[in-house]
Amino acid sequence: MTAADIVITGYGATTPLGGDAESTWQGLLDGRSGVSLIEADWVERFELPVKIAAQLAVEPTDVLPRVEARRMDRSQQVAMIAAREAWQHAGAPEVDPLRLAVVIGTGIGGAVTLLTQDDLLETQGLRKVSPLTIPMLMPNGPAAMVGLELGSRGGVHAPVSACASGAEALAWAWRMLRADEVDVVVAGGAEACITGIPLAGFAQMRAISTRNDDPEGASRPFDMSRDGFVLGEGAGILVLERAEFAAARGATVHGKLAGIGTSADAYHITAPDPEGNGAARAISAALRSAGLEPADVTHVNAHATATPVGDVAEAAALRASIGSHPVVTAPKGALGHLLGAAGAVEALATVLSLRDGVIPPTRNLTDIDPGVQLDVVTGEPRKLDLTAAVSDSFGFGGHNVALAFTPA
Repeated sequence: MTAADIVITGYGATTPLGGDAESTWQGLLDGRSGVSLIEADWVERFELPVKIAAQLAVEPTDVLPRVEARRMDRSQQVAMIAAREAWQHAGAPEVDPLRLAVVIGTGIGGAVTLLTQDDLLETQGLRKVSPLTIPMLMPNGPAAMVGLELGSRGGVHAPVSACASGAEALAWAWRMLRADEVDVVVAGGAEACITGIPLAGFAQMRAISTRNDDPEGASRPFDMSRDGFVLGEGAGILVLERAEFAAARGATVHGKLAGIGTSADAYHITAPDPEGNGAARAISAALRSAGLEPADVTHVNAHATATPVGDVAEAAALRASIGSHPVVTAPKGALGHLLGAAGAVEALATVLSLRDGVIPPTRNLTDIDPGVQLDVVTGEPRKLDLTAAVSDSFGFGGHNVALAFTPA
């Protein structure tokens, strides 16, 4: 390890598989599903074709004090829960506030607040609208709330790049640390927008699964019968530090964010480049910045949303940039698609794979698409001596982010 390394000293999460990082990880290893029927009355009232989602395993209001929870949008609540866990896991570092930053991305932000307050305005009038509406709905709200909690004065940032937001937050943190702007960054992604408009919009795009009769089998990454993603919610947060700073305070290191790569497709607002060219560029850039060769990569944690076009395009990008030799997993089969939080939660899973030398199985993959041509783990976890791993994320608008990790 060198002084220039960027190390991971803490992590936290709340997801459809568990209310913290370790329970989420165990859920992935067990091959459990976080997808279920939505029981809210608006599903039938709106006559939505989608009646399933990957909802949180632990409600934020079961964790946060009532008064605090009421002052935050659901996306801010999950960010706070994951950030507190990560901060404590890192040992609550003593750091100059001017050398501490927060970077938390989101794809949509406070949609639940916006829609709820709009309903109140239309049905009950101005006086019922909360004075906290704007700080609760703004997309930088999760980052801002965590920044206030920790007293971060080195910067608070909120990348918004659709489903690549959480991964881009980690890339942003890496750049800040490498530039020696700060010593510690709390970074990741948060999303919580399981409600009518997002589900209706995704359904009208035909991007989301309508396998309502089989919720647990609905999210099918790389499978021939995949029919779209399943909307999920949650947050994942990592504490990143300059290795020199972490060593000086005697911190436990759980892995290294060795390199990052970003690119843009400039192809279509929602569809990926079918050849995966932009994604491949981001992955190759991550390897270059990490000083890794494609042969060094033994594992890939794939974005694989279970959309017909996206999965095959990603597979093409992986084969072009790394090759077909790494062992692959696709967590969205179990977690659903956490949108802006997906890249951060999957980065956390990648770190834990490197820590434990085991790769979780891809749930619901029974008949792999012949266009994938990758070694994807199914059935049971696979134990493996892992030397380096890549987690990739892609978002509407053509955003591509790749993160390269190595063991502690």
